[in-house]
Amino acid sequence: MAQLDTASLAIAELREFAEFDPAEQRYIRRSLDIGLDRADALDRWARNSDEASSIRRQTRAYQQLRTLRSAFPAMRSGDRMDEFIGRLIKLTVFDLAQGCIYGFAAYRFLYERLLGPEVRPWLPASFCAASAMPQIVPERRKLLLHSISEAAACAPGWSKRRPGFYPDWIEDQSAEIH
Repeated sequence: MAQLDTASLAIAELREFAEFDPAEQRYIRRSLDIGLDRADALDRWARNSDEASSIRRQTRAYQQLRTLRSAFPAMRSGDRMDEFIGRLIKLTVFDLAQGCIYGFAAYRFLYERLLGPEVRPWLPASFCAASAMPQIVPERRKLLLHSISEAAACAPGWSKRRPGFYPDWIEDQSAEIH
């Protein structure tokens, strides 16, 4: 029965990912390659010098992930909360400012995979704070803030279940067909 639940979860996550904009999908896969150290992101994702520069900046920004993974604050006491939430907001601002995450769903999808299920309670606050920062242009601010549902912002609890689907690079097979 547990295998069926895991398979069902992975299929639901796959469907959720398929609903994201193609630019969001690309950015999520690229971010997972960088954040989870899965592949040489420059070699895999850089189509030009601007993208190469962006990947280098993202690689530097994502060095915070290691610290964040080991610094989850205690939920009840709030110990280490200021250090954690400040770094999470800073990293979130970086990702939102890239212009490839269009809403809370894609952000949550990415960060659950980068940081694990323990980050879920912190994502609505981090997303809202980062979306309201001056680094995000006002038109995008409005779109981002409207993308988070009341249910997501006011959830009474969060699942501790690990994500089951981690999107990855897909080779273009059409180039090999003659």
